[in-house]
Amino acid sequence: MTNQPFAVPPTSTAARDTNVLGQRVVATIIDAGIITVAIFVISFVLGIPAAIIGSDALLVLVNLLVFLLSFVIAFGYYIVLEGRSGQTIGKRICGIKVVDADTGQVPGMQAAVLRNVLRVVDGFMAYLVGFIVAITNDQHQRLGDKVARTLVVRA
Repeated sequence: MTNQPFAVPPTSTAARDTNVLGQRVVATIIDAGIITVAIFVISFVLGIPAAIIGSDALLVLVNLLVFLLSFVIAFGYYIVLEGRSGQTIGKRICGIKVVDADTGQVPGMQAAVLRNVLRVVDGFMAYLVGFIVAITNDQHQRLGDKVARTLVVRA
């Protein structure tokens, strides 16, 4: 048995493969599709009674409710799934996950909130900002990852 005092632990960021930009793009497209379908279903379910009743005030209220629910669904989807398991459905399909940069473990809810609030900035111009930030650093982190101290790695 050889003693390797400088061996890299498997959860260390040095041992993690963060070169997963292609998988991240595909996962984002899958997740966007899932979120879009969920919002469409909610819009349809809430819109039918409003359309039947035919009240303009009710239609405005339903539209406002759908608008607010869209934000809750979109952010909640990412925050809850990444905070609890490190993976959205898209990330699971693509074989990647979000981990704490220091421990290699599931990032937790606080980090998930931070990285996903900054998704607004990273997502500017169809995620061009996040993509440029990710390709210009060694660990392929978008702004949200840097602030939350997370990495996206192969699962």
